[in-house]
Amino acid sequence: MSEHEPDEPAEPSGDEPRKVVRAEELFGEEREIWIEHDGVRYRLRITRRGKLILQK
Repeated sequence: MSEHEPDEPAEPSGDEPRKVVRAEELFGEEREIWIEHDGVRYRLRITRRGKLILQK
């Protein structure tokens, strides 16, 4: 039997992030992107196994 999914998302609890960005939105068709934070660039990539790795 499948689980019933609510029509609308549950209300976020106090410890959940306020903003969620899906990886697909960031990466598109790419497997690697660069993120700049406080003047420093970081490489974020998706591995062959589907994991995320962030490198300075």
